[in-house]
Amino acid sequence: MMDLKDLYQEVIVDHNRSPRNFRAMADATRSLEGFNPLCGDRLTLYVKMDGERVSDISFSGSGCAISTASASLMTDAMKGKSREEAEKIFKSFHGMLTDSAPPADPAAFGKLAVLAGVREYPSRIKCATLCWHTLHALIDGANAPVSTE
Repeated sequence: MMDLKDLYQEVIVDHNRSPRNFRAMADATRSLEGFNPLCGDRLTLYVKMDGERVSDISFSGSGCAISTASASLMTDAMKGKSREEAEKIFKSFHGMLTDSAPPADPAAFGKLAVLAGVREYPSRIKCATLCWHTLHALIDGANAPVSTE
């Protein structure tokens, strides 16, 4: 049986080679840029809201495999979520990568659980969280580009 480390690598490679929701969205309700100067990751996140619910979400830009895979997985996970649900998932995901103890139940994160492997590479956490911080700022109404520094 494949262990978590193998699954982590397989999912990162798959979502980097074929990112889901990778496109500019001309009719987005809001968009916001994010930048990780440490790695050079740069993205624009696009969200189309239907009231308080994310009806569509996409991203464009360039970045390392972890950044691209995280944005791909995040956009899949956020479709159909309310602002409140998106904020809750952001906080849980961020905690999964930055809290001192690993999550008690990684399976609760669904597909996002594979990104828990980034914990083993502290310098790459900013790569994995760039799109998440950009979404968090976008939901909060920010207009200034997001930086991980």
